[in-house]
Amino acid sequence: MKVVYNILHVWYEELVEVFKDRGILIFIIFVPIFYPLLYSYVYTNEVVREVPTAVVDESDTGLSREFLRKVDSSPDVKIIAYCSDMEEARDMVRKQEVYGVIRIPCTFSEDISRGDQTSIGVYCDMSSMLYYKAILLTTTNVSLAMNRDIKVERYIPSTTNHQDEVDKMPIDFAYIPLFNPQSGFASFLIPPVLMLIIQQTLLLGIGMATGRFRERNMGCVIPFSKYYKNPIIIVIGKMLVFFLLYLVLSVYMFTYVNKAFALPHIGQYVTLMAFIVPFLLSCIFFAMVLSAFVYRREDCIMLFVFISVPLLFLSGVSWPGSAIPTFWKYFSYIFPSTFGMNGYVRINSMGSTLHDVAFEYHSLWIQTGLYFLLACLLYQIQIKKLLKRFSSISSN
Repeated sequence: MKVVYNILHVWYEELVEVFKDRGILIFIIFVPIFYPLLYSYVYTNEVVREVPTAVVDESDTGLSREFLRKVDSSPDVKIIAYCSDMEEARDMVRKQEVYGVIRIPCTFSEDISRGDQTSIGVYCDMSSMLYYKAILLTTTNVSLAMNRDIKVERYIPSTTNHQDEVDKMPIDFAYIPLFNPQSGFASFLIPPVLMLIIQQTLLLGIGMATGRFRERNMGCVIPFSKYYKNPIIIVIGKMLVFFLLYLVLSVYMFTYVNKAFALPHIGQYVTLMAFIVPFLLSCIFFAMVLSAFVYRREDCIMLFVFISVPLLFLSGVSWPGSAIPTFWKYFSYIFPSTFGMNGYVRINSMGSTLHDVAFEYHSLWIQTGLYFLLACLLYQIQIKKLLKRFSSISSN
């Protein structure tokens, strides 16, 4: 009972200290609440329609105009200007009057007539991936459709329309996107970002709390108190503060945010909660370990904020995992977000079970154990440091 009492006392003292600091509260409460809403709102339109586009038609032939008519008739692209040269088109992009440029070379029709391969230039404003996706996919689909028509024209004329259709497309297929019916960025990007927000805000919150203690206690991260003598009790007490809070925030993210923005959410709730427990624990203990390098409140912002985007790529969610070099792949295993993002996406968006994400699930528990031991070791060093300082003061 004494151990439980000491843990609860540490938990209470840490909770009071956290809620006294407005900076920490911003990172551990307001950011997890409002940032997912802001991020989801930005990408709430899964696709964009009628993207303003400029054209530089250097060919100016019937075939080039046919290509442009098909592009303009698509739901995603709207041609609003025909420019005389690329410089005029670039100027329109700079002024954000258009978000892309389609350039047809002067040899477009001649190359096709001779049976040579030709090319069309597509230039997109990369300030928004949605514009890039709409223009590129539209031009690609139109070029594929025209390829089939040109191929049929060069075949030996057939006596039936059915034969022309078979020649144009020998194998018909149906494109059915799995787990992301809209093929939108929100359904693809927001689920892993939610997990990354949890990890990064924990790093910032715990880091700021540690830096605050160091500033107030002359470099020590724990106060001189009878309740702060056992490193295990200290680590567990500190962990409870953030674990209970983020367990509630996780439920908010995975229920309200997903439903409010109609994101894929087909996983079992029990499976999701079983998976989130080791993820939260590993993130908290990982943050405690990294907080050993935080000596001022502001240090954690410089140390942790800039790694958010690299971690998203290293996870293998937004960048193909097979294309990540071996060193960086194993390096990413240091961070709980790597396993958390992959496991959550498969559970929430694909309906996987814990058995299906066994590798990620077990890896998170391994990280929890390793980072817990490291955190205890670091706090044991802090206890010895504090006792040594107190004994030197007493002797003087």
